[in-house]
Amino acid sequence: MDSKTIEIIKSTVPVLEQHGEKITTVFYQQMFEAHPELLNIFNHANQKQGRQQKALASTVYAAAQYIDNLEAIVPVVTQIAHKHRSLGIKPEHYPIVGEHLLGAIKTVLGQAATDEILDAWEQAYNTIADVFISVEAQMYQDAKNQHGGWDGFKSFVVDRKVVESEVITSFYLKPEDKQMLPSFEAGQYISVKLEIEEEKFTHIRQYSLSDAAGKDYYRISVKRETGNETPDGIVSNYLHEKMNEGDTIQVSAPAGDFYLDTGKDTPLVLLSGGVGLTPMMSMLNTVVDLQPERPVTFIHATGNGRVHALRDEVKRVAEKGNVNVVFFYDSPTEEDRETQAFDIEGFVTKEWLRENVPHNDTSFYFCGPVPFMKSVNASLKSLGVTDKNIHFEFFGPMGSLE
Repeated sequence: MDSKTIEIIKSTVPVLEQHGEKITTVFYQQMFEAHPELLNIFNHANQKQGRQQKALASTVYAAAQYIDNLEAIVPVVTQIAHKHRSLGIKPEHYPIVGEHLLGAIKTVLGQAATDEILDAWEQAYNTIADVFISVEAQMYQDAKNQHGGWDGFKSFVVDRKVVESEVITSFYLKPEDKQMLPSFEAGQYISVKLEIEEEKFTHIRQYSLSDAAGKDYYRISVKRETGNETPDGIVSNYLHEKMNEGDTIQVSAPAGDFYLDTGKDTPLVLLSGGVGLTPMMSMLNTVVDLQPERPVTFIHATGNGRVHALRDEVKRVAEKGNVNVVFFYDSPTEEDRETQAFDIEGFVTKEWLRENVPHNDTSFYFCGPVPFMKSVNASLKSLGVTDKNIHFEFFGPMGSLE
């Protein structure tokens, strides 16, 4: 892009900061009206909750802010590209997105969206789209060409279905064609695609793999979302209630840029809240297999024993390595107290972390509900943990921990 185009894009940064979410809300409305078939790809729940709109607004804002230094947003591009590849986003989708994004800018800004601004944004969008298409093309190629890999979605059979707690059930998935499975990094996820009889559109959801690589199955451990009025539970409830052993399900190859660095042997702290346990289970199993001497602190926070999944597995795996396990329950039952099912009543705090985990040259990985992650992130930063040693992942669209 020429300097004039870059100058125009950067001049729109304050406008995007103010109106970005409105623009992306209009964008999705108009795009889905014109192309309802795209609802077979996008997560309807994230749309209705506004999470996707916020995430896209943040991405557009960052693109404008760093339009003269796009290398600064490479980590964001990589993270989104992984999700796109897992969902099946293809090059032909980008012109549709571009058309409706420009249309939304014009709708929201009105006369302020001059031809000069729209032309500049069209150039900028096409440049950024080309970057995504190129990165994703390589990811599709890598997923297909790896040993045991495949393109798109593949049929898997539910080999085992195991109830882990009142709210979480594990599904052991084996390829229907009985071919070997490609490896994956501890912390990555797969997408599952369901065609539910009473639903108009296909539903795709991404679930972290909750066991180590190298097995003849992929395991996902799914929380059943109930008790609220959001549509989050469409897929999780279907899996819990309708998906049985012997049934088939469509699965994409593993993806994701949140994974354990096994090239390090420095202390490791794995922190999880609720179903954020799932990628940590993969990391725990992996580090014990590959680095049994590496010092690991495994911290899990949940409500009580009724909703605590995979407790016995954590204890069993920990015995094989150099692992210290700590369970936090914020609302333990009498049975939990009698059986000593947990270690600490309450929440993970900065003070507890300061006194009980190493900080210098320690790698921290965490996942869970957004309030949990915000608290952990703030605690670690206040304790002087550097950004390079802080790793986390949102379930769903990107958000902010600030």
